[in-house]
Amino acid sequence: MVRSDTELTYKIAVALTPGINAEIVRRLEECGIGLKEFLEMPMKRLSAALGLGHVVCLQDLDRQEALFRARQEEEFMNRHSIHPLFLLDADYPVRLSEIPDAPVMLFVLGSTQLDGSPSLAVVGTRRSTSYGHSFCEKFITDLAAYYPQAAIISGLAYGIDAAGHNAALDSGLPTFAVLAHGLDTIYPAQHRDLARRILASGGSLISEYPSGTRPYRNHFLQRNRIVAGMSEVTVVVESEVKGGAMSTANLAFSYNREVYAVPGRYTDLASSGTNMLISRGKARIFTSLADMMSEMRWPLPGLNKVTPPRKNLFSDLEGDAGRIYELLRKTAAPLTIDQIHVATGLPVSTLISTLTELEFEGVVVKLPGARYEAQ
Repeated sequence: MVRSDTELTYKIAVALTPGINAEIVRRLEECGIGLKEFLEMPMKRLSAALGLGHVVCLQDLDRQEALFRARQEEEFMNRHSIHPLFLLDADYPVRLSEIPDAPVMLFVLGSTQLDGSPSLAVVGTRRSTSYGHSFCEKFITDLAAYYPQAAIISGLAYGIDAAGHNAALDSGLPTFAVLAHGLDTIYPAQHRDLARRILASGGSLISEYPSGTRPYRNHFLQRNRIVAGMSEVTVVVESEVKGGAMSTANLAFSYNREVYAVPGRYTDLASSGTNMLISRGKARIFTSLADMMSEMRWPLPGLNKVTPPRKNLFSDLEGDAGRIYELLRKTAAPLTIDQIHVATGLPVSTLISTLTELEFEGVVVKLPGARYEAQ
């Protein structure tokens, strides 16, 4: 019996064809050439239709082999409930689709809802310290309090990657692990339990590689562009001057995505890379979640609708709002959130929400550098 190929078969085959990239796939769509046509059209006609000279590097044998492998891969995906996300699909991650070298196909085990709000990459060295682990725990716990739909993206590696995934799991945030090999294995093997927890919590394991692909060094470098591309912000927690996290940071910077680096002592090798990113202007210095929220202009849940200022409000303020306003009114210079925290003793979370309300109501003004003054 002759097998009838599906549209999915053609998508996988296109992704597995040597030499195919996002540029060519987008060009196929622009030229109105279907995936089945791409696999069957004579090479000279295909090259002429696309108007891309380097397409002639593609070989008919490569396309036939890709179609054969695609049929095998489709069976593997069906057996293991792996979801395909093709570059032109509507459910392909939006942020990732925006980068020029986006993967043609993602193989996803777990949730296919990969656009967190916001999405943050948390990356760093495999030789992490207690400083880096403490940062991950506090940062992600605090983030979850404001943005329960935020997603933490990392690479399932030792050190900071694992710390980020674990902190997300403990905080109830979805977390996505981008792998540098096929979904028929887990590397490192010691993180199989972590991978199971990620899936059980509603997260995902993601790869651009088909089953049977081994974790070669170059695959990890390729993987980093997916971590950076899926993320609105990349946070480098700890890194030496050379390493995968620095690669991810540089890629995010090249994609015009925000990069934050956690500063450390100049004597600490694990912070030498983060300090360098800051000094060279490739990353903002991470000072507090409050400052990041302000710089990124992330709205607070429930407080993102601007309303007209209320009349005669200044004399009616009570409680925390009253204390904050009186402090700002009596202080000659604008104050940062940390300074207000020291002066009032109020929790930072309370300060952020209250200051945002006061700002929307026209009671206080937010100045550059996340400083506040009374109207």
